[in-house]
Amino acid sequence: MPLNRLSVVVTRRLPEVVETRLTELFDVRLRDDDAPMTRAQLIEAMQDADVLVPTVTDTIDAGMIGQAGERLKLIASFGAGFDHIDVSTAMQRNILVSNTPDVVTEDTADMVMALMLGVTRRIPEGLSMMQAGAWQGWAPTALLGGRLGGRRLGILGMGRIGQAVARRASAFGMQIHYHNRKRLRPDVEEALQATYWESLDQMVARMDVISVNCPHTPSTFHLMNARRLKLMKPSAVIVNTSRGEVIDEAALTRMLKAKELAGAGLDVYEHGTDVNPDLRDQPNVVLLPHMGSATEEGRVEMGEKVIINIKTFADGHRPPDRVLPSML
Repeated sequence: MPLNRLSVVVTRRLPEVVETRLTELFDVRLRDDDAPMTRAQLIEAMQDADVLVPTVTDTIDAGMIGQAGERLKLIASFGAGFDHIDVSTAMQRNILVSNTPDVVTEDTADMVMALMLGVTRRIPEGLSMMQAGAWQGWAPTALLGGRLGGRRLGILGMGRIGQAVARRASAFGMQIHYHNRKRLRPDVEEALQATYWESLDQMVARMDVISVNCPHTPSTFHLMNARRLKLMKPSAVIVNTSRGEVIDEAALTRMLKAKELAGAGLDVYEHGTDVNPDLRDQPNVVLLPHMGSATEEGRVEMGEKVIINIKTFADGHRPPDRVLPSML
């Protein structure tokens, strides 16, 4: 398939250097503004294009894929997650799906540590006090938080990001524990000084901090449900930079309001931008607008992976970051 005839539709604004390179290589349709496409616009794009480049803000469900044109053969998603795409239906239609793994690892792990520190050291409360001009000077008992060193960190999902979190947390003197679908190799466990828990319930009940780093799949939906959240110690903190659907947000909110948990640091939410208003009112909660991978370097690297996936497909080969059935 000649490159100059490959039609590519991009659903959101991407870094300028990425858009420039896409334009050089393909017959690409870019966005003039950064508003998400409507469902109708996405369907129209899927009817005309060879390749669709969506982001995590674009839900590509079975009904939409069913209306895709015969030309559409690749959905090259800009982002590591792929739960916004009905991959199974795409496979049935012989449409390949690719993502951009690896490049968000270090940036997201940095944000996990930022949220841990933000919650445990009460940084937003201090910032709010300074911005309001309410600081009256240092006091021995003012805004007392807790140190990370010595705390037990339970990592839920020990993939690339989970392991990057473990390395950072070790440097802070935290004790590393984890629950994963598959246990790590002994040499990896030893390098990370990580303790494996086969029972998530038992791990959750004994940790001081829980970091959610597993993807959203049918098996992880509400993995941290009301029952499991109640197993956590009242002094514990939970941090989520993965997917909001992994935590029962309503149950978490109730527990935070009732002081049954010490705090939470959230970068993702169960219902997207529709964040539970009660979460915003809690002084022990740090909320961020899905900033986990938001670095210039990371976004450009994500774009480069999209280009490699499309170009490899155009050259008649499988994209290197193809989403496989075993990943679902």
